[in-house]
Formats: sequence, C-alpha cells, structure tokens
Amino acid sequence: MSSTATQSTNEITLKGSTAIVTEFFGYSINSILYQRGIYPPDTFKRVQEYGLAMMVTEDPGLQEYLGKILSQVSEWLQGGEVQKLVIVVSGAESGETLERWTFNVETDRRVVSKEDTQPKVKDVKVIKAEIQAIIRQITGSVSFLPLLQEMCTFDLLVYTDAEAAVPTSWEESDPKYITNSEEVRLRSFTTQVHKVEGMVSYRADDEDDI
Repeated sequence: MSSTATQSTNEITLKGSTAIVTEFFGYSINSILYQRGIYPPDTFKRVQEYGLAMMVTEDPGLQEYLGKILSQVSEWLQGGEVQKLVIVVSGAESGETLERWTFNVETDRRVVSKEDTQPKVKDVKVIKAEIQAIIRQITGSVSFLPLLQEMCTFDLLVYTDAEAAVPTSWEESDPKYITNSEEVRLRSFTTQVHKVEGMVSYRADDEDDI
C-alpha cells in the first residue's frame, strides 16, 4: 500500500469525527447505566468495541430514547454547537443528584466554518486506544464511587451554544449540581477536530454519617 493511501485512511473529516464522538457517547452512556445498576444487568448484551467487552442495552424503550438523543447530539456536533454532555444519576424517591458524569467538548471552529480546509490526520487506532482508556475508567468506577443506596434514574443534559436550534421536544433543565461533591477526572481523547474530556462528580459522604 502506498504512503498516500495509508495517509488517506487516517484523515479525519468533520463528519467522521462527529461519528466517532457520537459513538463514544453511546457506549459511555450504556456503560455508566450498566456499571451503576440504573437498569437491570439482564437487559444488557455484551458486544466487542475498542478492544473491550462492552455492555449495551437491549431495552427497546431505552434504545429508542438514546437513539433520538444521540441523533440530535450528532447534528449539533456537526455544527460545532455542543459544549458538553452530562449524565445525571438521581435517587428515584429522593430526587437528589448523586452523580454527574460530564464530558466537555472542544471543537476546532475553523474546521466547522471551513476556514481550515487542510485534512486532519490521526491514526484511528490511536483514537480508539484513547477512548478505550476512558471506558476502562468508567468500568473501574465501582472501585471508588459510593454505593448507590436507592433505586436511581438518569437524565441526559446537553449544553449547546446559544444559537443552536433546539427541537420543541427538548426542555430547559436546571444543571442538577451536587452541593457537597467530590470529583474524579477521567482521561480525554481527541480526533483533531473534537476533543472530549471526562469527569465524574459524586456526593461526598458526610462525616456525621460515618
């Protein structure tokens, strides 16, 4: 294979980068919902991705919901309008926010505006290795996150630029911050078009509860 052909397989377009980030969000959300027991483990199936055994939902309702969310997120990513995606885990009865998984997104605006027409080049294997490291952290989160003591629900929050077109089916939401929280930073990955940095905040145990 010539060097020219080899390079072309590693060229990252805005569309290609959007697909990589959207796919990452999908697997990350599924992994968090599985690891934190938000849905029963028997409603997930095992698939291979990023060189890992990943768990993805088989629940039809959840599949449809995530599909619609990720489709819209993909559209916003393509327009360079996503600032962050947040998975909020709350107590079903208390309504209290227990965990906030935040994925900050930086976009090369010059690529979106077509000011920079030079193709971005990065080995897809390197990108997948960077993503694999984040997924491993999510999988290992059970070792440091507090045990969820009640049934929990989740919400997906997407922070966009003010000028982003928002479908009528989407609602404004408060940020659902955790008042007394601790944070653990996750690794990051970049496609050279989008950069994603992860972090999880969780409610710190009160000393009185110890």
